[in-house]
Amino acid sequence: MRIPLVAASVCITVGLVLTGTANAETAKPSAAAEIAAPPAVLTKNKIYRSGTPSPQSCGAPDITRGSTASLKTFHRAMARCADRFWAARFRAAGLRYTPPKVTITTGSSSVCGKITNNGAQYCPVQRTVVIRIMKRDLRDPFRMNIAHSAAHEWGHHVQELTGILDAQNRLYWRARGQARTILSHRLEMQAECFAGLFYSATLDTLNTGITWDQWTDAVSRGTESKAHGKPRNLAYWQNRGYNGGSARYCNTWTVSNARVA
Repeated sequence: MRIPLVAASVCITVGLVLTGTANAETAKPSAAAEIAAPPAVLTKNKIYRSGTPSPQSCGAPDITRGSTASLKTFHRAMARCADRFWAARFRAAGLRYTPPKVTITTGSSSVCGKITNNGAQYCPVQRTVVIRIMKRDLRDPFRMNIAHSAAHEWGHHVQELTGILDAQNRLYWRARGQARTILSHRLEMQAECFAGLFYSATLDTLNTGITWDQWTDAVSRGTESKAHGKPRNLAYWQNRGYNGGSARYCNTWTVSNARVA
């Protein structure tokens, strides 16, 4: 079984905003100062009051090793499942949900630039989830890792629809160095928590061949990504969403920097 590196399997593209290349040695002011008083759209968002989801079947089909067509079918099923899940959560919170556009491709270009080897990205200006079918997934179609493309990127779409992404973007451009890195981590780890929440309602129907504890253990032992943060924290936030069963457990904007490092 190929253990995935979740931190490297998904990302968000906002122009040049979240590239993870900020130089920590030039940080001023501090990360703590930048997030000392985050706006209410980050800390008291309506999505945090969306309640506990009911179990949901994704109806995700089998994947045939080496078959691009079957991977595309699987990704489309996951997209429909994520839309149903988040539409219900938005209704519960009194919010309006609009599905993202979805592009599934074997190429390396998207509507917002080059798709890296990460394999998936969210383009907020176009409100588009882009999923690239990678050769590694054709060789070794590990369902949980493949499913995570939708689970995580829909987390970013939720952030876009609720104003979280825009608020983070404004803070990001005012920040410098390590402060930017921490803001990127808060955004990415919240998307991981939203993914965990999605799994809390759907995991039993995904036939992943791996338990939740095995998955988060693999996540926690992955390779660190500057843009996404420490693997143990990524696993922590996925667990927060999964075990908490509510988006209120996904407020990454008021916790210490250490929890999102």
